[in-house]
Amino acid sequence: MKTKYSFLLFFIFSVIFSQELPPILKFAPSFYGAGNQNWMISQSPNQFVYAANNVGLLEFNGANWQLYPSPNETIIRSVKVINNRIYTGCYMEFGFWTRQTNGRLNYTSLSKGMKKQMLNDENFWNILNYDQWVIFQSLNRIYIYDSKTETFKIITAKSFITKSYGTNNSIFFQTVGEGLFELERGTAHLVSSNPILIKNRIINVFEISDGLLVQTQLNGFYKVVGNSVSKFNTEADSQIETSSVYSSLILSDGRFAIGTVSNGVFILSKEGKLQYHISQNKGLSNNTALSLFEDVDENLWVGLDNGINCINLNSPIKSLTDDTGVLGTVYASILYKDKLYIGTNQGLFYKNFNSKEEFTFIKGTKGQVWSLFEYKGTLFCGHDSGTFLIDNASAKCIFSNSGTWKLETVPHHDNLLLQGNYYGISVLEKVNNQWVFRNKVKGFDYSSRFLEITNALEVYVSHENQGVFRFQLDKELKNASTIFSYESPRKGKNASLIQFNNLIYYANKEGIFKLNPKTKLFIKDDLLSSVFKNDQYTSGKLIVDNSNKIWLFSKNYIHYFSLSKMSNQLKKNVIPIPASLTNSMLGFENISRISYSVYLIGTTDGYYMMNLDDFSFKNYAVSITSVSVNKQNENPIFGNLIDQGTFDHDFNNITFNYSIPEYNKFINAEYQYSLEGFQEDWSGWSTKTVVSFKNLSPGDYTFKVRAKFANSILKEIGVYHFTVLKPWYSTNLAVFIYFILLLFMAHFINKAYLNYYRKQREKLIEENNLLLEIQELENEQKMMKLRNDQLSLDVDSKNRELAVSTMSLNSKNELLAFIKEDLKKSPENGTNNLKSVISTINKNISEEDSWSVFKEAFDNADKDFLKRIKLLHPTLTPNDLRLCAYLRLNLTSKEVAPLFNISVRSVEIKRYRLRKKMNLLHDQGLVEYIMEV
Repeated sequence: MKTKYSFLLFFIFSVIFSQELPPILKFAPSFYGAGNQNWMISQSPNQFVYAANNVGLLEFNGANWQLYPSPNETIIRSVKVINNRIYTGCYMEFGFWTRQTNGRLNYTSLSKGMKKQMLNDENFWNILNYDQWVIFQSLNRIYIYDSKTETFKIITAKSFITKSYGTNNSIFFQTVGEGLFELERGTAHLVSSNPILIKNRIINVFEISDGLLVQTQLNGFYKVVGNSVSKFNTEADSQIETSSVYSSLILSDGRFAIGTVSNGVFILSKEGKLQYHISQNKGLSNNTALSLFEDVDENLWVGLDNGINCINLNSPIKSLTDDTGVLGTVYASILYKDKLYIGTNQGLFYKNFNSKEEFTFIKGTKGQVWSLFEYKGTLFCGHDSGTFLIDNASAKCIFSNSGTWKLETVPHHDNLLLQGNYYGISVLEKVNNQWVFRNKVKGFDYSSRFLEITNALEVYVSHENQGVFRFQLDKELKNASTIFSYESPRKGKNASLIQFNNLIYYANKEGIFKLNPKTKLFIKDDLLSSVFKNDQYTSGKLIVDNSNKIWLFSKNYIHYFSLSKMSNQLKKNVIPIPASLTNSMLGFENISRISYSVYLIGTTDGYYMMNLDDFSFKNYAVSITSVSVNKQNENPIFGNLIDQGTFDHDFNNITFNYSIPEYNKFINAEYQYSLEGFQEDWSGWSTKTVVSFKNLSPGDYTFKVRAKFANSILKEIGVYHFTVLKPWYSTNLAVFIYFILLLFMAHFINKAYLNYYRKQREKLIEENNLLLEIQELENEQKMMKLRNDQLSLDVDSKNRELAVSTMSLNSKNELLAFIKEDLKKSPENGTNNLKSVISTINKNISEEDSWSVFKEAFDNADKDFLKRIKLLHPTLTPNDLRLCAYLRLNLTSKEVAPLFNISVRSVEIKRYRLRKKMNLLHDQGLVEYIMEV
């Protein structure tokens, strides 16, 4: 079991389906908003596509799908556009749709008057046309409608009609057990009753040079020449026999498209060689192809059992999509010895170029491949595990010390290669015709994903998180010296560095910078940087291919620059393929030139091939598909598209839908619009196909829209003229009535004004008198204010005098107390004169005298304070009031002590007792309280 399991894994990784297929545009039922099954597809002269769907008729204009419900709520089985009519058939009903002036389709029944002639339970499965006749086919009858005379002819078969077929010159049908019939002059004629044509269900009939080619359901093709029926063998016969053909088509170039019930679509050449087999596991939405149709651009439309697909058979782009995940994300590719090698995150794979064979996994390379590099006939592979030499299906590891990002040649050293590793740079050398690892460069250990070397052995390295480095290698390529880290340009996400035309370029989100060889400084390159100015930056990855083109990638385009043949100037080229469609790994984009004009671009799920020489597109015409107007917060009404639009003033919210009926997967059309009378300048380019204008003012407007496809501006411009009418109160009649009313109003207004001015004069006199009185009052108020201000100044002056007086008394008492103390210290045998001096001093420092002087000054400055404090606290003594007065002047305890002729400690006790008498709270300050009284 273990051996079998290992073999199975080896088989899965060794063989990967590898055919490059044309792009497929997929439309799921949830996208187009209708049923799953699509039974028939057709296209109108304006290139709109129509599909017969389970729910109704689907219309696609290249931008939007529109569903028109079935006229009798049954499945529409058939659709055919003939001139300007879209004919449809369903259960017990057939008719046609025509476009109204507002762009919508309207249905007209042809079978309404024939209900009595129709058989019960008829379902119309096919519609064909020949000249003026339209043929509706059910399983029982064929109804031939003459569009000129509007008459019918009915052909009834003896048995069930399996299907009908139209060629350039005839209409055929097959009946069960009878054979193949042809309609001639309105009647059925047997073409062949060969047992092969009776036994096999015929899917389609094609005209060939010598007869007919019949497609059967299970047995492939048969040639019918006269009475002879012979097998026409193809490469797909064995697959078709087991798939059950349901639909088929001959393409404009002679190839055959075959839709099956269980195995998708086969594309065969004229000779029957299998070109493509497109099934669900190769990109198709579903394996059951109910209908096939080729449009005017040679795209193949497939009506599926679950959705609609458009295959761009002639697209210059072919893709390989790996839905299994076995192949993985492609990081590198190269054409080497007629073999195509692709390196992915799963390993290295190869196949013979331009073959339909499967990719083969190269044993030993499991893991991440970063680069593929060919040098002098040897193929190198930069891998997460190191460096490998590749020879056909074998891989030999020559370096395993570190992962290898890329390899680079060394100027003037043909036998040496530099390789950028995860941890620095190392050297490979060719010895005895064998490449071997020689040495690691010492002195530089940073990851070197992007590196370039000049002729002077100067190395430049770009590190996403560290920026750009420059250092010098010695002649032996063993040591790095003079390492310099650039501050500008700065590091950046998805930045890269590369050498192009002997100049080194660095790219990040700020632009593309070019190294000046003389100054060794980076300067911005305006031409290359214009890529990011005109489109959003997604990646700075730069790639130089083997034809000396430099490639860049932005949000909506792929750019490449090549040297002009006549000068050294770079020529800019743009491929309008957005990053969202290419599905590339940002920062790891890769593109390689496979042949002269074919390039391979890796994606996250495979790759696609692009042929630059085949990029040519027809000149499409942009058309305005609908104009809708509405009042505020009401449903829209569709306007007339043929004549100039005229809308009421309150229908001034206008929406335009426009499109190009093109169906290319990789090329997105872009649009510009302007509205003359509102917005004269063209808008910016956008892929949006709808624009709305709100609350337009009355007036004449011209809406214009133009398109750009494949980077070319289309010649034709969509134009729509419309007028937003004035409201009734702004019409000419209303203006005339307003003028007459204005004359009458002017007369009465003039009279009213005369009365008004007379009253105003009287009123003005009264107001002037009143103003004079008010002025006098204001003057009095000013005088009172001046007096009050003077009083305030006087109070302030008194306060200052009181403070000075108090401080003077304080100083005097302190001096006298000091002298008294000194005298007391004198010897006791002092004279009587000394006692007399002490007595005099005691009289002068008497607190009664000091208090009387202070109280008189204090009352002059603050008359009511002592009364207020006494009123609030009746228990206060005169000494308490005196202390309050001192504290009112904000004197400290030290300054108060001499005034009482006591110690500072005694003052503190007085303050404490005063607090108790005033019943002050613990956190309430005594001085603050007294100052607030």
